[in-house]
Amino acid sequence: MLVGVDAGGTFTDFVVFDGRTVRTHKVLSSRRDPAGAMAGGLAELGLPRATIVHGTTIATNAFLERKGAKVALLTTRGFEDLIEIGRQTRGALFDLEWEKPSPLVARSMRFGIDERIGADGRVVRPLRMGRLRLRGAEAVAICFLHSYANAAHEERAAKALRGRPLSVSSRLVPEYREYERLATTVLNAYVSPIMRRYLEALAPRVAGELRIMSSGGGRMSVRHAAERPVHTLLSGPAGGAVAVEALCRHLGVEKAIGLDMGGTSTDVSLYDRGVSITKEGTLGGFPIRVPILEIHTVGAGGGSIARVDAAGALRVGPESAGAEPGPACYGRGGRLPTVTDANVALGRIAPDLFFGGRMKLDVATAKRALGSIDAEAVVEVANASMERAMRVVSVERGHDPEECRLIPFGGAGPLHACALAERLSLKGAIVPRWPGLFSALGMVLADEVEERSMSALGGDPRRAFAKLGAGDRFVDARYRGQSYELRIPWGADFHAAHRRRYGYARDEEVEVVNAIVRRVRRTRKPGWEKLARGTGKPRPLRRGCYDRNSLRAGDRVDGPAVIMEDNATTFVERGWNGRVDAYGNLWLETRG
Repeated sequence: MLVGVDAGGTFTDFVVFDGRTVRTHKVLSSRRDPAGAMAGGLAELGLPRATIVHGTTIATNAFLERKGAKVALLTTRGFEDLIEIGRQTRGALFDLEWEKPSPLVARSMRFGIDERIGADGRVVRPLRMGRLRLRGAEAVAICFLHSYANAAHEERAAKALRGRPLSVSSRLVPEYREYERLATTVLNAYVSPIMRRYLEALAPRVAGELRIMSSGGGRMSVRHAAERPVHTLLSGPAGGAVAVEALCRHLGVEKAIGLDMGGTSTDVSLYDRGVSITKEGTLGGFPIRVPILEIHTVGAGGGSIARVDAAGALRVGPESAGAEPGPACYGRGGRLPTVTDANVALGRIAPDLFFGGRMKLDVATAKRALGSIDAEAVVEVANASMERAMRVVSVERGHDPEECRLIPFGGAGPLHACALAERLSLKGAIVPRWPGLFSALGMVLADEVEERSMSALGGDPRRAFAKLGAGDRFVDARYRGQSYELRIPWGADFHAAHRRRYGYARDEEVEVVNAIVRRVRRTRKPGWEKLARGTGKPRPLRRGCYDRNSLRAGDRVDGPAVIMEDNATTFVERGWNGRVDAYGNLWLETRG
């Protein structure tokens, strides 16, 4: 028995695979007790012992809400302020009021250690640590200069401080680039205690083996997740990207844009005969130098709050009503208007069929919350935000959107599919089965993955590969003098990869920066179940409203229409139609 669990800001989603069939389930999340919501959902499913693959936002929320641990930083003397200095790049180039995010370690908690290792790995100055007063630190980050070339000093410091929660840069990020390595190590230390407490509280409440979804698209052990929670910062969105890749390979779709619109945010990824992995991710202005699937996130979800600012402009998000109290139409005490309220007011969600009829939506309350704010304008502003995110992963990376199909999922994604596909002139959209639980499905489809890397700059990558051991080999490579790298399979044509990504190639020397070994253990996965053939003209529940569970292969729905299911709603706009394929996916295309 295999269960994928995606704990989002509004709902916690479950996909169960028993070796033959797939079951789904959905419960409201709890900000006060996220482990309780997950355990409660598993209890409702009545499952025996199972392998549970869990995507969690615990570490992400702890960082974004600045509720992490009190961290002490040990670094090479003279580098105590590197975490504050960072890079010269600005987060918002033309925003005169932009401020660099405040450091996660107070100046009084940064300790300069007398030691120095050279870039060639030789000891320049022996380690003299002395006795430290860590002033109530809950976690310790250790990051010495050039420890990627020689980790001896970091390991000695870690041994002296054993018994505390430690984040050691040479274990987390054994690569050059001092600031990115330091920032990643500090971020890991900042969220480590809260992640460890969450997993310790969760493990006894679930029956079976617990695995955690990593940001790189694979499963990891609970111990690994507790020690290296920085690898889980995008675990939920990673599940969606894995599911998009699996669906596109199954359907023979070469290029697609995945759009996961949940209650709090929208996560966008590009599929181009595969999904891309990067180590240049950021979160809240901080670099994350660990493997993550290339996903761009914006604060536009179903629960995103609409407001008129002081200048009279309509704003939507990034603040969200979440699950508690939720959108006004939920009737749980919410009073602020959200994107979901706008869609309810516009008649795009059947209020009596939402959440499979288990939650009745209050249309009058939604309209009262909106007040004088135009519901269509709220949807348009949210669409504009998502369109910009889609351009980031396509146009800004040299891809023509007209060659792509949209894969909308999440509870709210299919509501906006037609409008977004039209804005970017996409080939259409494919709404998968169980769109509101698609990220949880990706966790069921994910393999066991372990990735290790070593700096190979100025050296022989073959020697690095020999130390890293067996697995699929990749390198981070660049033209000599560039300040960024491309990840490619070892032995692949870098010039061709650079041309695909950036539209040009150079007749210049290529250098390898990092050697990477990725070990993948394939797991058993559910197949794509076929549907029975339909009549082609399904009967609506009522005028313009269809039950997706009653649709069969070959059925067609002409817009404007609403297609309801217990985990999502699809809005087929006027001039569009939805066609059900043999596997139950809904292909949205303009009528022509």
